[in-house]
Amino acid sequence: MKNGKLNSVLSGVAGEYLVAGELSRRGYIASITLRNSKGVDILATNEKAERSVAIQVKTRYSKGSAWVLNEKAEKYYAANLFYAFVSLNYGEPADFYIVPSKVVADSIKKHNRKWLKTLGQKGQKHNQTSMRTFRDDEEKFLNRWSLLGL
Repeated sequence: MKNGKLNSVLSGVAGEYLVAGELSRRGYIASITLRNSKGVDILATNEKAERSVAIQVKTRYSKGSAWVLNEKAEKYYAANLFYAFVSLNYGEPADFYIVPSKVVADSIKKHNRKWLKTLGQKGQKHNQTSMRTFRDDEEKFLNRWSLLGL
């Protein structure tokens, strides 16, 4: 660890394993996908394999409830696709935010439209960018594992 901060690759790996471990602890079968699997980090199912879900994991080392995504997330959603947003809380016990992908897509689209209409600090218009931010400041999705429907 350099400067008391975990690098982004290790943070991402830690988030994936923490989510898979938490799913296993709750009695589900969780498999981490290969690195080249586009948009899906974990496949999870119940013990009877009656229902399965795909999970995209996004991790931040710090505390907080905001994550940066790419604009592609606005169009990347499905009924069985979820995001697991992980706050590693500077090495303290992690927080997990479980969010349906459609909620993420709608939220970042709305947030980006609002940001584009808002003037910058110096009164200038914001320019379109590929970066999006998902926020759950009210913690509506904190530990909402039941949303997976497994």
